[in-house]
Amino acid sequence: MNSIHFTYLLILAMLLWGGGWSALKIITPNISMEVILFWRFFIMSLSFIPIIIFFKKSFNININSLKYILTSSVLNILFMVFSFYGIKYGTAGSGGVIITTLTPIMTFFLVAIIFKKRLRNIQYFGLFIGTIGSVVLLQLNDLTLFLNSSNIYFLLCAITWAGVTMLSQHSQKYIDPIHYSFLISIIATISTFIYAYDSNITMVFNEGFKFWTALIYLALFGQTIATTIFFIASGKLGSEKTSSFMFLVPLFALIIAWVVLDENVEFHILVGGFISIIAVFFINKSK
Repeated sequence: MNSIHFTYLLILAMLLWGGGWSALKIITPNISMEVILFWRFFIMSLSFIPIIIFFKKSFNININSLKYILTSSVLNILFMVFSFYGIKYGTAGSGGVIITTLTPIMTFFLVAIIFKKRLRNIQYFGLFIGTIGSVVLLQLNDLTLFLNSSNIYFLLCAITWAGVTMLSQHSQKYIDPIHYSFLISIIATISTFIYAYDSNITMVFNEGFKFWTALIYLALFGQTIATTIFFIASGKLGSEKTSSFMFLVPLFALIIAWVVLDENVEFHILVGGFISIIAVFFINKSK
């Protein structure tokens, strides 16, 4: 595949991710966090099996890949925990905008700091603009409001997923991205099962069609398919460029939340999201 194909696939992945926030909002109110985490990862693990069979790639695990797999498993679980509480106390549209516009900026910060990557002046300008967008998005001008809102969870989601993005890029030196995603979901499934074992994990079978539709969409399309595309693309295009496609998610998330959940769009989310998108443009500008 060439870069054009990855562009189309990434747009599809961003659309699926955008719908995932509304799906999470639907399944959050009645089921405990640990039970939802287990079932999300369990369904995700099952859905990887036909994908692995279809691609017919040998399943070799390089010892060097283990540190990436284990670290990403922990970060994926943390991301799910933060997103659960963020959506529980906030809105699907806000989560989709805040997380996906701040993640590219956080990714670039991590790459620059950890790998001591020298930045161009225009990229420093982009980071400055991104900081302004973050203040508006997260309402950091009022620290009390920020600490008492769901925004703190969304900020933690952005930081966590930036780490996942960076790890996924470097893991591809040692392991196929599909196998990488599958092993992450297996480890997360086992871990969350142990945690949720005493929490009546069968309670989900008392839920109706709407709940199961949202759960399966979230695990299959919003995670397995979308995340696998994202991981593959990050290895081919680079973590910074791949994460920049996430500026499409806010648009999809807001539209889907408005259609499915009838959510109102907050003004500061629109303004901060727009500023952050401009920041991502400057950060990824080639010249």
